[in-house]
Amino acid sequence: FSQLATSPTPTRTVHLGGQKKTDPVAPPRGAVLPKPQLGKARDPSVLKMQAAREDVLMMSQTMDELLARDTVQVELIPEKKGLFLKHVEYQVTSEHYKISVYRRYSDFDVFHEVLVQRFSYRVVPALPPKRMLKGVLTSISEREFIEGRRRALGRFINLVARHPFFSEDELVKTFLTFSGSDVQTKLRDTYKKMGDEFMTNRIATQAKEYLPADIQTQFSTSRELIRNIHNSFLKLRDRAEKMAERSKENAADLLMFGKELSTLGSDTSSLPSLASSQITWGTLRQSLKSLSVEFGVLSDKAAQQGRREEDDVVEKLNLFLDLLQSYRDLCERHEKGVLHEHQKALHKYSVMKRQMMSATIQPKEQASVEQLESRIVQQENAIQTMELRNYFSLFCLHQETQLIFTYLPITSHILGAFVNSQVQGHREMGEVWNELQPKLGCLFGGNNRLKTSI
Repeated sequence: FSQLATSPTPTRTVHLGGQKKTDPVAPPRGAVLPKPQLGKARDPSVLKMQAAREDVLMMSQTMDELLARDTVQVELIPEKKGLFLKHVEYQVTSEHYKISVYRRYSDFDVFHEVLVQRFSYRVVPALPPKRMLKGVLTSISEREFIEGRRRALGRFINLVARHPFFSEDELVKTFLTFSGSDVQTKLRDTYKKMGDEFMTNRIATQAKEYLPADIQTQFSTSRELIRNIHNSFLKLRDRAEKMAERSKENAADLLMFGKELSTLGSDTSSLPSLASSQITWGTLRQSLKSLSVEFGVLSDKAAQQGRREEDDVVEKLNLFLDLLQSYRDLCERHEKGVLHEHQKALHKYSVMKRQMMSATIQPKEQASVEQLESRIVQQENAIQTMELRNYFSLFCLHQETQLIFTYLPITSHILGAFVNSQVQGHREMGEVWNELQPKLGCLFGGNNRLKTSI
């Protein structure tokens, strides 16, 4: 506000040492004082303290805060829908919005399409393939493929729903909450009304002002580091998958081992008279029948171990790998997209300027010169817009790089899940083995106790 303006205050003149001095006169007791007059009000936004620039560029969320934004469950609907062309449907449930909706793969596909268009300068995870590639030999069944695709869709939507710039966007809200008959049309209409992020972000045109001077060096260094992290996590995922697969194979082997023992014990063929251990073998054979139950329990425990390794370890590794891959895709989009278009526009502009210089030296028709001047002005405007977009792309890249580093503590989550899985699995398996050992001594009788050495 401007300074306060008041009515004139009464004064009196006194003489001190031959000099005149003016003193204010105290108002009479009970007199009404004049009210101060406020000056013209100004926009409070002008007076508001501006946020530090680094606060705009830097991300302050922790990984736990990102994970707490939402958890989305993607469950397969058993029945295939459609009269002629059957398709798989998913139930998508958001904890944040507390609602379940039903989506097809094609709905995910359209959602991914408009999300990339709106946030072309951000990390948007890729979708899994719609179907198995024909003509390619594969060891997985259709059921395994559908389950793998369900998991991948779950990772995709969770990364999107937890992204600091996606989570509250209208596109994400529409996909997670719209229960109308045509979500694809709704998504496309929503995008058309909003446009891409460059058009809606309040600092998009000032992005250059917030970038550090060495942004290109920082970007190159971070990109190389993230590439190395990606390669290491790929190897970790491959090993974790093999361990989970071995647990499943162990479950199958234990089950078959127990079945073979049961088959052996169920054999009613009589031993020839020359066999000296007919009575002993008969006792053993009867005892073997019950062992298939114990080995069946061991098989179940091993299968549970494999599922834990797959759900708690492999799945977390795949989640982070999806994010890392989407970052690498974003870097390529930056280089092959806006940066490449900007360079092409500069080259085209230089060609136009040379043509203009040639036109001034060699007289041409006035109309063609004016047309060339108009094209140059249009190209200058296009270059200016591309420059702004290029700086905004770098601005977003800087933030998305921070997002990757924010997710790095997921390593401790993965290691914790791995250790807990192994501890629980070995404890459960050990309990069954420990229970089985004394039972063997009872089953085979006193003279045929379990032998630990031969």
